[in-house]
Amino acid sequence: MAEPAPRRWTLEEFFAWQESQPERYELVDGQPLRMMAGAKNVHDDIVVNLVADLREQVRGSRCRPFTGDGSLETRPGQIRRPDVGLDCGPRRPNDTKAALPRLVVEVLSPSTRDFDTFNKLDEYKAVNSLDYILFVEPNAAHVVLWHRDDQRAWRDRSITGLEAEVDMPELGVTLRMASIYEGVDFPKDLRLVAEEKDASEDPSFRR
Repeated sequence: MAEPAPRRWTLEEFFAWQESQPERYELVDGQPLRMMAGAKNVHDDIVVNLVADLREQVRGSRCRPFTGDGSLETRPGQIRRPDVGLDCGPRRPNDTKAALPRLVVEVLSPSTRDFDTFNKLDEYKAVNSLDYILFVEPNAAHVVLWHRDDQRAWRDRSITGLEAEVDMPELGVTLRMASIYEGVDFPKDLRLVAEEKDASEDPSFRR
């Protein structure tokens, strides 16, 4: 006799439970999934740079950046926590997810690269309010920006080099690559995250 399918958690149950947990979780297919811990310093450096730059550029507008402690609903009952996001909806102190997310950013890591750039990308593309999805390579000055065209179809472009800029006119934001990577020392033996293998990945973690 087949075992019954696990009961799907509601958003209210998930967020109430998350408040008492020492680690961050996402809600995927109705079940809480623990996020990967132990990010490298370079990951945090890039996240801090992005939040600081976005905060300054959107100051005075309705938009505010948020970090992985925030979240967005990618489809009904599905909660994701991007590394950085920009919420341009009403900001209420006790809310648990972005009201009107316009931008999400993922800083790639060896163990989550494929998941971020394929599985999560498809979910992010389905969020009607999102205009931009940015993937940031930590080992070199290289990003991939997904953006909507005039017909709201998704297009992507690669941006490389510290002298380049990431222009997001729908948000009135231009991120300089030099600012994104401020204080970051790239490895001398350059290996992109796309080429790395992480043999120690714990399959119990998910992004």
